[in-house]
Amino acid sequence: MKRYLYFDSEKCSACGACALACMDQNDIDIPAGEQPFRHTFTLEGKTGDLHFYSVSCMHCADAPCVMGCPCGCLTKDAESGFTLYDTTNCIGCHSCAMACPYGVPAFGPDGKMRKCDACIERQKAGMAPACVKVCPTGALTLLTEEDFKARQMEEQKKKAAEMMKKQLER
Repeated sequence: MKRYLYFDSEKCSACGACALACMDQNDIDIPAGEQPFRHTFTLEGKTGDLHFYSVSCMHCADAPCVMGCPCGCLTKDAESGFTLYDTTNCIGCHSCAMACPYGVPAFGPDGKMRKCDACIERQKAGMAPACVKVCPTGALTLLTEEDFKARQMEEQKKKAAEMMKKQLER
């Protein structure tokens, strides 16, 4: 069954717990120059309001990184829908990173590509991805395709209502 990592920016506080869990789960070595696969940041709006974000691999449906890798190291998992990697044949050419519109693929000290795999091994063992498990506000959740589509529909309805309200206030 296809699954999605869902991020609710209204619940995020940019605490960084997701990034720390990612570093721990993936043995990311910060002193060696490695970066976590998930990053948090804050943007300030025009009126001074703050917006918090947590981003990682988007696991694109038609992932350009998969097509960009000349060695076949990246694949789309048919069951989960996540973009997975196997660095066995990685030559460190950075083609995947150049193809990714989000600049997600990272490279370890060994020169091989690494990226978020939605903690697929944890999921296979019946556990949530590390970032989802530790998120104290529930901003990150793992959803089934059905639940994801329902959330998207609700968000679209909410945005349409807000647009109509703005039009009526003119």
